[in-house]
Amino acid sequence: MVKSARVELPAPPPTPSPPPSSPEPDDPDEGIVDQDPLLDLDDSTTDIDLVHCRLNALPPSLSRFHSLTRLCVRQNQLTSIPSDLFPASGTLQELDCYDNKLKNDSLSLSSPHLSNLKILDLSFNLLKSIPSPLPPTLEVVYFVQNKISQIHLAGDACQHLRSLELGGNRIRELTGLPDLPALEELWLGKNKLTSLNALSTISLPRLRILSLQSNRITKIEGIPPSVEELYLSHNGVQKLEGLEHCLKLNTLDVGNNFIEKIEGIAHLGETLEEFWVNGNKLGALGEVLVKMEVLKKLKTVYLEANPCQAEEGVHYRRKIMLSLPWVEQIDATYVRR
Repeated sequence: MVKSARVELPAPPPTPSPPPSSPEPDDPDEGIVDQDPLLDLDDSTTDIDLVHCRLNALPPSLSRFHSLTRLCVRQNQLTSIPSDLFPASGTLQELDCYDNKLKNDSLSLSSPHLSNLKILDLSFNLLKSIPSPLPPTLEVVYFVQNKISQIHLAGDACQHLRSLELGGNRIRELTGLPDLPALEELWLGKNKLTSLNALSTISLPRLRILSLQSNRITKIEGIPPSVEELYLSHNGVQKLEGLEHCLKLNTLDVGNNFIEKIEGIAHLGETLEEFWVNGNKLGALGEVLVKMEVLKKLKTVYLEANPCQAEEGVHYRRKIMLSLPWVEQIDATYVRR
């Protein structure tokens, strides 16, 4: 007969209830660190990074760094930039305030303390217009993803400006853009531009890169002849035109538009290296390739997502390789010889 035994373990002592948790702060600024983040830095420090420090104001001790040349305060909660905290000698050359809560009335960029500022980043803030006046020494400026609807720049204060980034705003026209003799890069993607006609009245003699993606442009016009890289993808362009004076163009991106045929680029045979015309309405691959055979310097071509790709099926890539044997990349894939 098998004997069985039942063992009953004593009940564990009751677990004490955890202390009540503190309620979540309603104010997003609550809990911001109040201690001086610059406490351990030497007075002779020239480069300071205060990234994601939950700052709602610049620490007053910033004024003790008399040789400061670069300040980065990205991803904080700053609502103002008191320029009197910067070196009075004007040594500051780069100010990065990306991703804060800055508004136009909280900025004073004309201070003598910023008399040598060359690089300014005010992207991802709450600006409704370009701050004015800007330091005349500026060379590179970023105003990405603000609420700017118009361009108002004083030309005499931007004589040294080499790069202007205004992507991701609400700009509808270019009429406020002044003559900029030193400008090399102009970034205007993801705005609400409908026309480029104003460019023909503006002097931009050194412009090399012009970025206009994701706007509402229907016609290519007014492109400065000095442009080497032109980005016009995701617009409403219906025809390749207006490039007859652009003899230095080496990169042309007109992907995701409504272009039906290749034309107006035969004069780029010795300069064009990158040609992106994917996502358009190009049919008859043979006709497309005949027009492109003059582009002897072409290294990369994007033709995918056009009717011609669907029509050719598996022969699409092979036909391009036979017609343009010097091409090194077709769509996203390199050519194997």
